[in-house]
Amino acid sequence: MRNIGVDADRLWAATMQMGEIGATAKGGCHRLALTDEDRRARDLFGDWMRAAGCVVTVDAIGNIFARREGADPSLPPVMVGSHLDTVPMGGKFDGPAGVMAGVELVRALNDHGVRTKAPVEIVAWTNEEGSRFSPFTMGSSVFAGQLELKDAHAARDITDPLHGPTVGEALGAIGYQGDAPVGGRRPACYLEMHIEQGPHMADEDLQVGIVTGSFQSRYFVATITGEQAHVGPTPMAGRRDALVITSRLVLEIDRIGRAYGADGRSNAPHIELFPNVRGVIPGVVKLSCDVRHSDARQLQRMEEELRACAAIVARESRATIELERYYEFGPIHFHPDMVALLRRTTAELGYRHRDILTVAGHDAVPLNTICPSGMVFVASRAGGISHNEKESSTRDDLAAGANVLLHAVLARAGVVD
Repeated sequence: MRNIGVDADRLWAATMQMGEIGATAKGGCHRLALTDEDRRARDLFGDWMRAAGCVVTVDAIGNIFARREGADPSLPPVMVGSHLDTVPMGGKFDGPAGVMAGVELVRALNDHGVRTKAPVEIVAWTNEEGSRFSPFTMGSSVFAGQLELKDAHAARDITDPLHGPTVGEALGAIGYQGDAPVGGRRPACYLEMHIEQGPHMADEDLQVGIVTGSFQSRYFVATITGEQAHVGPTPMAGRRDALVITSRLVLEIDRIGRAYGADGRSNAPHIELFPNVRGVIPGVVKLSCDVRHSDARQLQRMEEELRACAAIVARESRATIELERYYEFGPIHFHPDMVALLRRTTAELGYRHRDILTVAGHDAVPLNTICPSGMVFVASRAGGISHNEKESSTRDDLAAGANVLLHAVLARAGVVD
């Protein structure tokens, strides 16, 4: 059935239409999880899927499943999905492009009158980004049994920790706390298309990246405790300004990432400052940071160096720095059968491709713990920038990835003659 393909123009139009919800002045998208913008995006996805003949259900964490029934409903479904939420002032493609690829492959199957043996389910997962509620990949993690539903529902809006809603409250407010049970079933497999979020594919003129696994990442919260004091009367020599001390640590974190070669990564993207008012020297800072590398031994050295640097900064600044590791991601390895299927499918379709690792987390990661999972990347343009309004991929980029998904789904779901 190699003559079947997606409609590239229709896929692009759907992606652009979805990007209008939460559109920013500079061409990006601001659509945080469980906001009204997210509700509108969810509604649009559901409308499209019902129009394509799918049955749409929502589970208790807000994951949306659009099921195209197979000839044998008893077979486990082939799942395809990603997420609709974005980071603040992000792009149109990170996450939504993967959901739109799922929408398009169902439309393409309908266009060609293809009936699969197994059901096909297109999924929009809740709160993948983790920008408003922590942890990230929340919906897929609850589905996969890695996070308790009650704990997910209790997570509070980190952008407004004093007055913001919990996940459970936000789901109720937008009408997406569904009545379907969460998880408890194993798909036949899971497939996800995503933009690369880096420059390598575009630089190498590749159309498809076969994601074989991931870097390893370790996430920390550093609590820096100095001394709160008045900004005016306190002499400079006597200050223990927690924010200044934190600044020294941030520079060390950046240096560590740069010191471990091309695969080294580090960042310190989020701080909580106390008391965070004019006229008062900060006494306490909580700093979120992480280190990442493709080599587990190098990552261990990065953590050891981070801890050593924190101890030195604390001693020299007459402060205390507590470094708590709260999460670890990877290294993961996607199922070899899925990797082989995606390689073979991509080659048969004639796309330029190579194997690639993901440095970021995706919904395919928790799904990989309960079923064979696979990912394909498509090229990111504008230097590979992502989580930014300038994030960019082309019509042909998206079509290449969606065609690979379409034919991988046909191979796994089977076709009724």
